[in-house]
Amino acid sequence: MTKDTMVGVDLAKSVFQLHGASMTGEVKFRKKLTRTQFLKFIADHPPAVVVMEVCGSAYFWVREMARLGHKAKLIAPQYVKPFVKRQKNDAADAEAIVIAAQRPEMRFVEPKSEDQQARAILFRGRERLVHQRTALTNALRSHLYEYGYTVPKGIRQIKRIEAILEEPNSELPDLAREECHDLLEQISEKTVRIEAKTGKLKNLAARTDTARRLQTMPGVGPLTALAVEAFAPT
Repeated sequence: MTKDTMVGVDLAKSVFQLHGASMTGEVKFRKKLTRTQFLKFIADHPPAVVVMEVCGSAYFWVREMARLGHKAKLIAPQYVKPFVKRQKNDAADAEAIVIAAQRPEMRFVEPKSEDQQARAILFRGRERLVHQRTALTNALRSHLYEYGYTVPKGIRQIKRIEAILEEPNSELPDLAREECHDLLEQISEKTVRIEAKTGKLKNLAARTDTARRLQTMPGVGPLTALAVEAFAPT
């Protein structure tokens, strides 16, 4: 592998498929390597252009390639798919990555830093809690509906639900009332955690240059600004 070599890597958890070619497209090698073998192979050879599809571990491997002296590029999977020549498999995917990357009009994905990845994880954690709270709220509304109470959607209706449960003359059985109170406690716990993560995100937005600049645009708040910075750094 020489400095004019491009290596397409089909990433996986355990076994990686490599396709090496010159910058003019001449095939130099095809290899199927374990994770350990892949690291040794890359570390033992002169600098090359290493291209990978964007996936869960891609940003980690970009940093590893740079640490080992290679130039790493990321490409979106939808830009690779048209260049798969034959039946889809790891070897065909690795070759297609190289062919796509050598197209002069190809657009590459900007790698994320470790901090950007961490902020994205925080966002996903908050989003997961919001979904869980929504599911709990809908379950609570469904239980009340069985006894003739209709409550509109939304977390803002919690006070209304609490009033129904506290009504001494309601026809709710004690057991149903207890279960509804249990759901309310879970919703409250989720809300506390959501607010804590929201506070973290707002603090990060105030300390991140890109997010601060984005917030100067009309209608862009701290969460939106930080989401753009974390998920779409380009």
